[in-house]
Amino acid sequence: MTGASGGIGAATARLAAARGWSLVLAARSPDALRALAAELGGPARAVAVPCDVREWEQVAALAQRGEEAFGRLDAAFANAGVFTPTSFLAATGSPEQWREMVLTNVYGTALVARAVLPALLRSRGHLLLTGSVAGRVTIPGQLYSATKWAVTALAQSLRAELIHTGVRVTLLQPGLVAAGEIAPDRQVDPVLAAEDVARAVLFALDQPDTVDISEIVIRPTGQHPHR
Repeated sequence: MTGASGGIGAATARLAAARGWSLVLAARSPDALRALAAELGGPARAVAVPCDVREWEQVAALAQRGEEAFGRLDAAFANAGVFTPTSFLAATGSPEQWREMVLTNVYGTALVARAVLPALLRSRGHLLLTGSVAGRVTIPGQLYSATKWAVTALAQSLRAELIHTGVRVTLLQPGLVAAGEIAPDRQVDPVLAAEDVARAVLFALDQPDTVDISEIVIRPTGQHPHR
């Protein structure tokens, strides 16, 4: 699981551990990651692997660590993501912030898929990706939305390529979540808790291997359908 040190990732890790999953936790924040791994039972139950999803060598090690620690990899959650408010008319966010967001949300998600699929093919496992409602609607000026549209397309492409392999692909598309930065114009909008998304992740994982939950859209009650 990438992006595991906080937000949706940490909430999902806690819920998955409570339901008996053994976990490989990956993120760029080593201290928070190691603290979470210790909370969830230490090396016998949760292994912390500091990782920047933009770096192939680091991502490629994740599946190997999982198989070494627990014998097999049954599921992978490509969850790491970055949000930076943007505008194409106003000077909002630096180009370097834009670059980080695109590389993390798109390139990093693709690298995770590439790295874990050999192990998932062996286990006929499950790949989950964190997209966004922003990846199915048009949001003026938001490059973030474009990155999540890319994740939507990536999930569809993966599903098509893996259709005869037994590997399932689930795209999570949450609305506004109280995790990380929220755009200034949405401070008073209704929000999901990270735990709300975690329950959706475990719902998909809990299905029998004959059921493929392709997409889950989850919005807070009252969120505008076009945001």
